[in-house]
Amino acid sequence: MESLGYSVGKRELLRDIHMQISNGECVAVVGPNGAGKSTLFRLLSGEWAPHSGHILFNGAPLRQWSLDQLARVRSVMPQSSSLSFPFLVRDVIMMGRMPHDSGRAQDEAIVDEVMEVCDVQRLAHRHYTDLSGGERQRVQLARVLAQIWQPVDLGQRLLLLDEPTSALDLSHQLDLMQLVRDVCGKAVTVLVIVHDLNLAARFADRVMMLHNGAAVALGTPQEVMRPDLIECVFNVKTQVIEHPLYGCPLVVS
Repeated sequence: MESLGYSVGKRELLRDIHMQISNGECVAVVGPNGAGKSTLFRLLSGEWAPHSGHILFNGAPLRQWSLDQLARVRSVMPQSSSLSFPFLVRDVIMMGRMPHDSGRAQDEAIVDEVMEVCDVQRLAHRHYTDLSGGERQRVQLARVLAQIWQPVDLGQRLLLLDEPTSALDLSHQLDLMQLVRDVCGKAVTVLVIVHDLNLAARFADRVMMLHNGAAVALGTPQEVMRPDLIECVFNVKTQVIEHPLYGCPLVVS
């Protein structure tokens, strides 16, 4: 991302965003409501085109990638996915393999694997429309993981997640974020938008903090999770201590 900006009328929703994300890195984007997180996500997913600056993906401008090429190396999980037809859960996850020509047997093996790591095997033969919000979120995660589970010859893979833990209970929140870390170990680059500062601090390599459309901080969790900065951005007084188990910053309000 270089000098990235987006406006609606005279209002700048995002301005002068600079960031380079390395292969296998996990970057969390945090900020209050209206900070520009969703705008950034829409620009990176290609839903919106930036009004200034540009986005390079694997060395080429994002606009030069065909949708077919992008579908093979980049997967996107928005906050909510509208699917009103009663597809079986396994079939929904199998949709993630549609961009690939890898053969039915390999696709089936990949779907089996991601269903296991996402803990949705028991849901395989249920209708998607009958699931709870949290179950749907885990199924959608399995679908986007199936899409980029194996490397292809187009370059590094990218996973974009917009508040993937919003409908999950505490246990599944931690499981999902640990899974994100494990995915990074498979040489997949991850950008995830989260509201929970402690999830970002524990699982991300770097954190970008947005406020009023601008990046006010970008660095390691130790560099970004500062009480003065958090108070300025979120208008909440906090203490930041070292997590007694994991050594990462722990934000206490």
